[in-house]
Amino acid sequence: MKEKRLGNPLQHTGVQNVLAALIAILIGMLVGFVILLITDSSMALKGLGAIMTGGVQDMKNVGQVLYYATPLIMTGLSVGFAKRTGLFNIGGPGQFMMGAFAAVYVGVKWTFLPGGIHCLVAILAACLMGALWGVVPGLLKAYCNINEVITCIMMNYIGMSTSNVLIRAYIFDRTKNQSLRPVDGANLPKLGFDKIFVADVGTPSSVNAGILVAILLAIVVWVILSKTKLGYELKACGFNKDAAKYAGISEKRNVVLAMVIAGALSGIGGGLNYLAGAGTGIAVGSELAQQGFDGIAVALLGMSNPIAIIFTGILMAYLTVGGLAMQSYGFVSQIISIITSVIVYFAAFILFFSQIIGKLGKRGGQNDANANADQTPPAPPIQSEKGGDAQ
Repeated sequence: MKEKRLGNPLQHTGVQNVLAALIAILIGMLVGFVILLITDSSMALKGLGAIMTGGVQDMKNVGQVLYYATPLIMTGLSVGFAKRTGLFNIGGPGQFMMGAFAAVYVGVKWTFLPGGIHCLVAILAACLMGALWGVVPGLLKAYCNINEVITCIMMNYIGMSTSNVLIRAYIFDRTKNQSLRPVDGANLPKLGFDKIFVADVGTPSSVNAGILVAILLAIVVWVILSKTKLGYELKACGFNKDAAKYAGISEKRNVVLAMVIAGALSGIGGGLNYLAGAGTGIAVGSELAQQGFDGIAVALLGMSNPIAIIFTGILMAYLTVGGLAMQSYGFVSQIISIITSVIVYFAAFILFFSQIIGKLGKRGGQNDANANADQTPPAPPIQSEKGGDAQ
């Protein structure tokens, strides 16, 4: 009986992508450790330990990881969805900020809505505003062939300025230079998470139902891309626009639709972030939403796979909470930003790392095949019909 042999694991695409992502993360952590050594060599190991273990220091920190992961998963899905359809949605910050404004506006002003409905309407408003901010780059790409990266960057700054103007006009808290906080009825329900993810001293974390919404939407995006005709058409346009057009698929419609969905996902992320009941408002200033940019790293590390983006979003949030724990040793939080930036930079090389790992896997597989060929016994002589050996 012929023995069934398993292939070299390094030849599997999934294994290659995971290892490539781990390489990017490892390089980022190494650079961060070097910076810790330069800053304070006596505390560098403790600072690195805080980064590595801060997210699981207690149940409150575990909850904070899930809280910070919620908007990152949404912006990661936004970037990843567009990437799977052949587009690069770098407009996450603007879509995030406009979605946040819409959600907070409804949460502050529409107090006539009942509790549960109020929250849903606020999230829907964030979705629509984010989609509106995504449709403009989509239309310009589809009908004017203007690169979506350029228009998304422009829309980021337009979104930041517009949200500042609208916040000052309608929902401004002058004492804190930020937006007013939504009423309690508009906030996401805690679902008992504040009883589970709580510190030893009794302080609860900010985690809420938003993490479940983000995970559910990630699954929905995966189903759309992998199991539906719409997903097939969107990916077909991304792989080869000419072939898709020849097959009767509307290229322009799908480009616009892809950017609308991507914008809606980022907008929902902004809404979930500020409907968490964490006591924070939308800051009025000249900085773009960092969650929008971090979503690029989340999507790249997850290779634009919606399910993988859940885990990479949690990973980036884990580093954020670890960075907060690191400050207890005298280090500044910007070190985590540097680590994240390095991870983002090397995440762009994931495909390159995957190709190297694949080549190593093929070389190992070829060596195994040669070894097996050397061990193969010679074939027995062919018997003639009379029972003698064939000459």
